[in-house]
Amino acid sequence: MSSFKFIFWLSFFVILYTYIGYPLVLSAWRSLGKKRVRKEEILPSVSVIVAVYNEERVIEGKLKNLFDLDYPASRLEIIVSSDGSTDETEMKVNRWQARHPNGPPLLLLTAPAHVGKAAALNRAAAHARGEILLFTDARQWLDRNAVKALVSNFADERIGAVSGELILMDRPGGDGAVGVGLYWRYEKWLRKMESDVDSMLGATGAIYAIRKALYDPIPAETILDDVLIPMQAVFKGYRTVFEPKALAYDFIAKRTGSEFVRKVRTLSGNYQLLWEINTLWSWRRNRVFFQYFSHKVARLIVPFMLVLLLFSNLFLMQGIYFIFFWLQVAWYGLALLGGMSHGKAHPKTTSSVAS
Repeated sequence: MSSFKFIFWLSFFVILYTYIGYPLVLSAWRSLGKKRVRKEEILPSVSVIVAVYNEERVIEGKLKNLFDLDYPASRLEIIVSSDGSTDETEMKVNRWQARHPNGPPLLLLTAPAHVGKAAALNRAAAHARGEILLFTDARQWLDRNAVKALVSNFADERIGAVSGELILMDRPGGDGAVGVGLYWRYEKWLRKMESDVDSMLGATGAIYAIRKALYDPIPAETILDDVLIPMQAVFKGYRTVFEPKALAYDFIAKRTGSEFVRKVRTLSGNYQLLWEINTLWSWRRNRVFFQYFSHKVARLIVPFMLVLLLFSNLFLMQGIYFIFFWLQVAWYGLALLGGMSHGKAHPKTTSSVAS
């Protein structure tokens, strides 16, 4: 019986620390003193990189958004790196280029086959001429002042990478803001605190930038480029910080299935990084070792802790353990009902999700 109690309370406190304890530690840490960033209005040359695969529906809107940015065209270049697109994406980029000869330079890079986003990013970075590499996705659109806000942080020589903020909006008739929106606000709160004490553990995939001198080609199979690329700066002694004025916008997916796919991708990507990037395991080489394991690794452990919590509770059905058991049953029951009702509400809706 005592072994089941040990498993129960170990699981309980791991879960509690992950979602409540760690944020409290960060909050206390930040209250002892924030690491400031010296910002200035600077205009370094910037290469905006958009990796695409069959994005014919949104690519022209994305290019219009990038051409409308409030940044000198002479200091900006836009690189669209097509990962073997088989639709009209490449044709539309070429057509846009012909129709807008007076805008910032637009470079289209193509590949004969679809091999993955990482290869497309490496190809673009190799061709980029800017001092700063700015990564963004085809789906989201950027605020006009986003580039200026991002690059102002690079006036501080200690800053190696900067993440903007993704604003998630609900579509007309959608109800996703309650679930995904609350979680996303919680996640951004954590990232902001991590940035204040030292560095973010990755970036927002919709909008982030790194000094070109710090960029190393990432493995072709990389899933989470928006974690590995900013962490390259951290490994080299620089900071990765959060810039709340550099905004990108996206819609919340209406279907819970789309959000589930995104979470599976994120979890898979984090497992992959831990398996392949040995530096993450080294508290000497990884300056943010404590934050990384408290934020990223602990969340990978939580699903197993939830299983152990319920399993051990089956053998502890007296007193407070009886209450815990029925609380867990109620929690999972509500989650199941919520998922079923959401699926019935939008049976035919498809949409993209925030990265």
